[in-house]
Amino acid sequence: MKSTFSVIYYLKRQVVKKDGTVPVMGRITVDGSQTQFSCKLSVDPKLWDTKGGRVTGRSTAALETNRMLDKMRVRINRHYQEIMERDNFVTAEKVKNAFLGLEHRYHTLMQVFRQHNENYEKQVEAGMKAKGTLLKYRTVYKHMQEFLDIRYHVKDIALKELTPAFISDFEMFLRTDKHCCTNTVWLYVCPLRTMVFIAINNEWLTRDPFREYEIKKEETTRSFLTKDEIRLLMEGKLKNAKQELYRDLYLFCAFTGLSFADMRNLTEENIRTYFDEHEWININRQKTGVVSNIRLLDIANRIIGKYRGLCENGRIFPVPHYNTCLAGIRAVAKRCGITKHITWHQSRHTAATTIFLSNGVPIETVSSMLGHKSIKTTQIYA
Repeated sequence: MKSTFSVIYYLKRQVVKKDGTVPVMGRITVDGSQTQFSCKLSVDPKLWDTKGGRVTGRSTAALETNRMLDKMRVRINRHYQEIMERDNFVTAEKVKNAFLGLEHRYHTLMQVFRQHNENYEKQVEAGMKAKGTLLKYRTVYKHMQEFLDIRYHVKDIALKELTPAFISDFEMFLRTDKHCCTNTVWLYVCPLRTMVFIAINNEWLTRDPFREYEIKKEETTRSFLTKDEIRLLMEGKLKNAKQELYRDLYLFCAFTGLSFADMRNLTEENIRTYFDEHEWININRQKTGVVSNIRLLDIANRIIGKYRGLCENGRIFPVPHYNTCLAGIRAVAKRCGITKHITWHQSRHTAATTIFLSNGVPIETVSSMLGHKSIKTTQIYA
């Protein structure tokens, strides 16, 4: 929103120097708020043009004074434009401080967001953070860029301008413009909360805009395949080898609890034989970094044997792109008579519920096998 802005010069006539001159003052007005400053100049009040805010006459002194006043006006105008573009919030005091060299540089939301994402990317490259989480931060960054452009017509906003109303407005944008459900909104608001925490911890922000904001994650039913549906999937007659691959990869995740990413990254080094002479999967989960130790059941072992040696990069399975696999397993499930909506993560739910817990595996063991950081995550399936 455009602010009303003006700069005028006037004389401080009540202060008369010994030589009869009086100080020239400047007044900056932004949206009705005013602030004054000294121009460090003195003039003969008889030569002052009150309406024009200038010295009359063609003398050298008059021309030099007017030149300096014009130069000040240009500088003040430039500072006003810079603050407006940078912060989208201008006050007369901020413009004066910038002109006098006393300006406090305000940190902005997108500036903090960009730096956070750059640092997070370095941690991902070092194997310290999950790539999926980085993608979430990047998605929210893009949504925030679009939100600021559509709702506020700016590219950035000062941290000090964040309010509870701003948070609620962003939530409404996610719901209406991006058609996000409540849990997705909750997921996307969390990165914004992270940026606010960073700002508060660095003392760039003194007031928490989330103090009056609340959104609760809705409880959802974790979908999984039943024993009968697993049997249909295993016994279904498929059209070609590609469909067999999609089914095998999905079943492998269902009988091990591995996520798609961890299944794709699985190598021969992750397959180990322990004291019980059984083969085990030992892998650090890409998402959490937590170590998972999973005993290979017969079905999972047979699937490994079917594809072992086909990859030149040391990986166990020749895994196509995620979207290809997802579309493939949905077509396979439909062909096998499964009417349930299929997601790949559903295979992990199936492992936890149908394969492990339903067969008496202790929840603590299931938590360790799934690589959960907290057993509370596993208790969702109990």
